[in-house]
Amino acid sequence: MGKQAKDENSDGNPQEGAKDVNKGKDGTKGKKGKDGTKGKKGASGGPSIATHPRAAAQVRRAKGWGGLGGFAIAGLLSLQAGVPTFDVCLRALVAGVVGYILAWACSVTIWRHLVLAELRTLVEDGQLTPAASAQQVPATQAET
Repeated sequence: MGKQAKDENSDGNPQEGAKDVNKGKDGTKGKKGKDGTKGKKGASGGPSIATHPRAAAQVRRAKGWGGLGGFAIAGLLSLQAGVPTFDVCLRALVAGVVGYILAWACSVTIWRHLVLAELRTLVEDGQLTPAASAQQVPATQAET
C-alpha cells in the first residue's frame, strides 16, 4: 500500500481528530503581525474604508473599471500605431495594472474624505458623540 502519515486514515483523508499544525488556536492560518496579534490589519475600531458599507464596494468597482479602461485605451492606441501584436498585449497589460493602481489610489483618497465628512456630520447633528466617532460607525447611521 505505501507509507501513510500518522493523522490519515486508510482512505488518505485526515482523521476527524487530527489537528492542522499550521493553524492557530482560533483556527486561522498565518503569522503574527508586527504588534504581536493575529488577524486583519485595521481592526483598531476606528473608521475604515474597508468596513464602510458603500465605500468597499465602490473601491472594488473603481479598481475594475480602472484596470479595464487602462487595458482598452493602451490596446487601442497601440493597435492604431501599428505596433506588433505581442507588444500591443504587453503594453495593454501593463497599462491595465497601472490603471488598476491609479483607480484604487484615487478612490481610497476620495472615500477617506467622504467617511470623515460623514462622521463630522453625524457629530454636528448630535447623532454621534466625539468619543464614539473614533469607533466604527454602525451601518444604520452611515446610510441615513
